[in-house]
Amino acid sequence: MHQFRERERERERERGMEHKQSEVVLFGTWASSFSGRVKIALKLKGIQYEYVEEDLVNKSQMLLSYNPVQKQVPVLVHRGKPIAESRVILEYIDENWSKTPNLLPKDPYERAKIRFWAKYYDEKASKQAIFSIIWSKGKDREKAIEDLSELVKVFEEGMKRDFEEDPPFFIDGSLSFLGIVVSSHACTYEAFHEAVTTVLIPEKNPAFFSWVHGLKGHPLIQETLPPHDKLVARLKHLQA
Repeated sequence: MHQFRERERERERERGMEHKQSEVVLFGTWASSFSGRVKIALKLKGIQYEYVEEDLVNKSQMLLSYNPVQKQVPVLVHRGKPIAESRVILEYIDENWSKTPNLLPKDPYERAKIRFWAKYYDEKASKQAIFSIIWSKGKDREKAIEDLSELVKVFEEGMKRDFEEDPPFFIDGSLSFLGIVVSSHACTYEAFHEAVTTVLIPEKNPAFFSWVHGLKGHPLIQETLPPHDKLVARLKHLQA
């Protein structure tokens, strides 16, 4: 056992030396929409990076040392300095690599509104709502789906109220901060429908469904989304 632990520590040290030679390193998992959004931003900006796939059941010491508070992915390491939490990472990428395309508009008020709705989407209509559906059954699941529809409706109304034209999913024809946040999660809906149940219903949330359908066709989204069949299997496993 002692020898096994020593070998594991040696592997971690070797990985650490390799990462130090890479200017930008992303720690993530293939199924994580939060990791996926960072990949999209890096590719959009044309930033070369090393990707490290993490096993969240057996987290590496590197990940735990870079993110000792949350102990989660994604973590972006830039020149040895770690940045955690996906929306924070997106802003860091946009500010540090200021070359176009920009993820956020220059106007402070517009930026503030986009940050608000990205936070709302993540906290209300994303991870928590989806897991409440996965882990419920019968009437409880029906209520969870209805609750999600109402939360999405608030998002739809907010987009129409706060932004005069179309939702700010693009800036000058390129994916924006909000577009990345929404698409990295919502564009996997077909896998969720196949593995769990139908949650994105055009009749209930027509505007949101139309937005997501449009985002899903973007080449960079197609390139970055998790493999459909693999994600279906993962979602089915979560229900077991």
